Amino acid sequence: MTDFANGAAFFDGRVVPLADAGLPLTDWGLTHSDIAYDVVPVWQGAFFRLEDYVDRFEASMAAARMDVGRDRSGIITALHQMVAATGMADAYVAMVAARGRNPVPGSRDPRDCINHFYAWCVPYVHIVSPKAAETGTSVWIAKSVRRIPQDSVNPRVKNYHWGDFTSGLFEAKDNGFETTMLLDHAGNVTEGPGFNVFAVFGNTVVTSDHGVLHGITRQTVLEMCDATGLATETRALPLAELLEADEVFLSSSGGGVIPVARVDDRFFSNGRAGPTALALRKRYFNWIGQDKFRTAVQHP
Repeated sequence: MTDFANGAAFFDGRVVPLADAGLPLTDWGLTHSDIAYDVVPVWQGAFFRLEDYVDRFEASMAAARMDVGRDRSGIITALHQMVAATGMADAYVAMVAARGRNPVPGSRDPRDCINHFYAWCVPYVHIVSPKAAETGTSVWIAKSVRRIPQDSVNPRVKNYHWGDFTSGLFEAKDNGFETTMLLDHAGNVTEGPGFNVFAVFGNTVVTSDHGVLHGITRQTVLEMCDATGLATETRALPLAELLEADEVFLSSSGGGVIPVARVDDRFFSNGRAGPTALALRKRYFNWIGQDKFRTAVQHP
């Protein structure tokens, strides 16, 4: 019996244990981080907002000028087959387009590369532990690095360029913080490794509209705010303004709404998770159970 306990991959047209999948060493996806990807959560046996995640994946592939030779239906079928093979009820599912190998010796022309699709899944990932999220996590503002400018790498094309995030994470861990967020070169809040950032001012929730991935969970948060009568603003968010907020929270497909108790030396809600963030967190896990957002994993 095939062991999928630690995850699975859809690679070269078939489902294999995650440990058995790998890229050729000369794939530009590996040598140049030349990859577009997306991640969709599976919760209690169903994909959450699957069509929205695939929409964004297709948009990222188009922006990256990749053709993986697999249409939308083929991508969705591969995801179903892979998750079904694992038997996981809750999973973190990645769909990936890689630039591929260049078969022309010495060529630096990306048009020569053979693009390809693969996918992989592991048990559901919380980017911040549920316990830390319930009490409020800590976030370090990276000091040594700024977010890659949006006119250098388009943040709306979900990609593997994590050099700036990785530097920020080292800083955060060295200083005893859970995670990091990055500023742009004008001092505005952008995003962190795998999440968008929100600030609460009374009855208004603000999140950046530039220099960030327009996350599906971010969109879900905006919709939940609208449903509960909270006003929203998507605009530049200077760090000085964020530090004056009543509450701060994060949004991610790896954990939903994540309250923040501390940013650098600034404590929010007396060093605890704020009430607005906790209410939105509870609502998020209600929403991912609603039929209108769910696509049940298809089993053979």
